[in-house]
Amino acid sequence: MTTSADDVVRIETASGVVECRDEGDGPCVLFVHGSPGGCDQGSLMTRFLRARGWRTIAFSRPGYLGTPLDDGNRTPDAQAALAAALMDERGVERFALMCWSGGGPASYRLAATAPDRVTSLAAVASVSNVFNFEGAGEEKMLMGRFGAWLMKELVRHAPKETVKSMVKQEGDLDKDRRQVLVAAIWNDADKREFALDLMSTIVGDRKHGFENDLEQFRSLDLGLEHVGVPALLLHATADADVPFAQSEHARAHLPHADLVTIEGGTHVSVWTDPDAEAHQERIASFLVRP
Repeated sequence: MTTSADDVVRIETASGVVECRDEGDGPCVLFVHGSPGGCDQGSLMTRFLRARGWRTIAFSRPGYLGTPLDDGNRTPDAQAALAAALMDERGVERFALMCWSGGGPASYRLAATAPDRVTSLAAVASVSNVFNFEGAGEEKMLMGRFGAWLMKELVRHAPKETVKSMVKQEGDLDKDRRQVLVAAIWNDADKREFALDLMSTIVGDRKHGFENDLEQFRSLDLGLEHVGVPALLLHATADADVPFAQSEHARAHLPHADLVTIEGGTHVSVWTDPDAEAHQERIASFLVRP
């Protein structure tokens, strides 16, 4: 059974109910969102792929937005199985895979367990090893109706301050470099829109998924050596959310991986840095069309 609200659909799969957004035409990319996140975040982060002729499917991992969390879908392996079941229901046999941040564990497990279906993997600033969140209490305060309302008001009434706050939180940059980056984002309409739209994808009904990620990521063993598909890793050295070392770990253990080192930068460099278009083009060119 499939139900929908606007362009968001909730689908009954062999592994349970999952919410997703299926957009665009062409070869398919499955996007796995961060912690916190949801299918709205995936839709936002894959705009550049749709503009280049890709179909994108972005789903909400269990506990985020409209995908329920239960005892059977908590682990990265279970979430990988849920993603595969979703692609079955969407009639997609082979697909490219992209993830960001906390979407790494489920994506690495999907690539390892479904090598006949995943053509390639682009992992942006992604978790690949045991990881403990810092500042999780502050993030959880914004989850729920009040957090969603507050962020909406901040974006509406103080948009530049919101961009400044995002840059400060997402990257370990000194004051001068932060100011330069904020100015560059603010003066670029597409990057400014992305930064402001991103804020709504980390608040609201995401608490249960986020808390589950906190628990799951404390004891990860993803079997990266079993990921046989080609992988492209991109990570900024000044990422304040997921340390650069996470992608170094992935490169060291994946059989076929290249790491693009973004000097300085933030957790969202691929979308907001001055070189964002080049990073996006590299991802789009790397992903193997089924």
